[in-house]
Amino acid sequence: MASAITTLAADAPTLSAANTGFMLICSALVMLMTPGLAFFYGGMVRVKSSLNMLMMSFISLGIVTILWVLYGFSLAFGTDSGGFIGWSSDYVGLSGIGITELWDGYTIPVYVFAVFQLMFAVITPALISGALADRVKFSAWALFSALWVTVVYFPVAHWVWGAGGWLFELGVIDFAGGTAVHINAGAAALGVILVIGKRVGFKRDPMRPHSLPLVMLGAGLLWFGWFGFNAGSWLGNDDGVGAVMFVNTQVATAAAMLAWLAYEKLRHGSFTTLGAASGAVAGLVAITPSGGSCSPLGAIAIGAIAGLVCAMAVGLKYKFGYDDSLDVVGVHLVGGVIGSLLVGFFATGGVQSDAAGLFYGGGLEQLGKQAIGVFSVLAYSLVVSAVLAFLLDKTMGMRVTEDDEVSGIDQVEHAETAYDFSGAGGGASSRSTAAPVHAAAASKKVDA
Repeated sequence: MASAITTLAADAPTLSAANTGFMLICSALVMLMTPGLAFFYGGMVRVKSSLNMLMMSFISLGIVTILWVLYGFSLAFGTDSGGFIGWSSDYVGLSGIGITELWDGYTIPVYVFAVFQLMFAVITPALISGALADRVKFSAWALFSALWVTVVYFPVAHWVWGAGGWLFELGVIDFAGGTAVHINAGAAALGVILVIGKRVGFKRDPMRPHSLPLVMLGAGLLWFGWFGFNAGSWLGNDDGVGAVMFVNTQVATAAAMLAWLAYEKLRHGSFTTLGAASGAVAGLVAITPSGGSCSPLGAIAIGAIAGLVCAMAVGLKYKFGYDDSLDVVGVHLVGGVIGSLLVGFFATGGVQSDAAGLFYGGGLEQLGKQAIGVFSVLAYSLVVSAVLAFLLDKTMGMRVTEDDEVSGIDQVEHAETAYDFSGAGGGASSRSTAAPVHAAAASKKVDA
């Protein structure tokens, strides 16, 4: 008996300084993705809405952080209740956690796991905001974000990743957030825009990005931070799975960008910078759930498929008449669905688990599980998000007035403008040369 106890003690995980440091770095990288998303979205809108777009992402860093500490971590990763929600009083306020207490089965502290998952919770509602550009009251958006993470994100995170969560127990593979993050956010975006309606001038006025350099900067920051998002989701570096995910993240993103650009060239005749940035993000989205189960060649295929299909999907808003301002539905919802379902085809059975997809002799079993995960999260998030938006719209109002939208939401909601040109060309010399011109013109009018 004593020898058995000794063996169990020897096999128990111990704190790994290397894994702990790695996960803290990954957490910081995922945090950087939210400002990166703000730049990505902020450059895609018209100049009069750019600050509002930045703030709709940044506010998530404040709201979700506090809610996560107070109760979010407990709801998402506490002791399971019926497969749908968690709760642990020790996690409330993160008050009952020892500083060296390890996350169950791993070599990192609970605090490190909690802060890593916090950054996922932060960026998910920020993703939704891109669909609502130009027209939503900032106060309504802030309240929606708080309610949405409470009744949608925290429970869904438990379903997918929490011990005892029903999708986790079913065997749905979501390495880093295809269902919990991207499908969740994309479906929510669709639900909200169906309630609040279109922008003034949708399909009539030009609504081009005001700063493509900002878009490219944001895309680059997202790509950089996504290595922490994806490779970090294995919670350590002991067996090489995280390294495979890192490689797959890079190659899938590259393939998606090239596929999107090829589609653009064939369809519209040009290679655009916006297409390159959007294609890269589509690849990042698609490889997020699947990259821990496929080979690099499979990752190339997944990225290329996502880049092509998402490029085609962004035009659906004009066909069906829903105003998804910055293509959250076309990229995140569609990309998340593609990446999650393709696990059922490209899982090799030799990376994160022994579950194999159709192309590797696994039959249709894993594909069926993936489909259940995809469509259950999609339906739940779509319906609940629409209900939340409807209730807020009927109580405090979700939208700014039409006049405020036309004049510019930045000035109305934030009393600021992104760019101040008041001093441009306004020196004394320009004023002194301008005065005689006006005086001469006035003199000619008098003579006439």
